[in-house]
Order: sequence, then structure tokens, then C-alpha cells
Amino acid sequence: MKLLIKRNQDTGFMGGISFILEAKVELTQEESELVKKYKAHKEVLYSAGSRQYTINDLLSGSRDKCKDITILLNNEEVYKNACEHFKTYLEVMRSFGGEEVIEY
Repeated sequence: MKLLIKRNQDTGFMGGISFILEAKVELTQEESELVKKYKAHKEVLYSAGSRQYTINDLLSGSRDKCKDITILLNNEEVYKNACEHFKTYLEVMRSFGGEEVIEY
């Protein structure tokens, strides 16, 4: 899995600057097959208030427009955290049919 992040800026009509964050996830063939096999597209990876990101949202790509760099950086962290959760989902999907041994 790869998280692709693009940062841009835009100038408004009144001369103010806004910042644009685009994020999209690319999967390997095996990862794509796992998501399809387990019909996991609608799984929620991140939720805070009214904001949610699903596996499908990450695969389709997302575009955020912000007035502040701090918000842009916070949004980047949200995408990174969502990808960490996604990675865990993929690891669990790979594990079915096998056995895990945990030693203490």
C-alpha cells in the first residue's frame, strides 16, 4: 500500500491563500484482491465527529481545502492514521486460514 499526498495552494478572489491537500491510496494487486474478497470497501478507518474515512474513500482519493497550514498538517496525520488502520485490516484479512502463535 502506498499513500500518495500532494500539497498545493490556491489564491482566492480577495487575494487570500488556501491550501489544498490531496490524498489517495494505491494498493498492490494482492491487497486489492483482499479488499474485494472481503467486501471491505465500506469499512470505516477513521471517524471523528461528522468526519469519516472509509477504505473506499482512500482508494478513490480525497481533496481537502484549508485556510491554515496547521489544519493541512492535521489532515495529513488523519490520512496516515487511517492507513495504519487499513494496514491492520489487510494483515487480518491475510491471516484467515492460518494460525498465529503468541508467546509470553
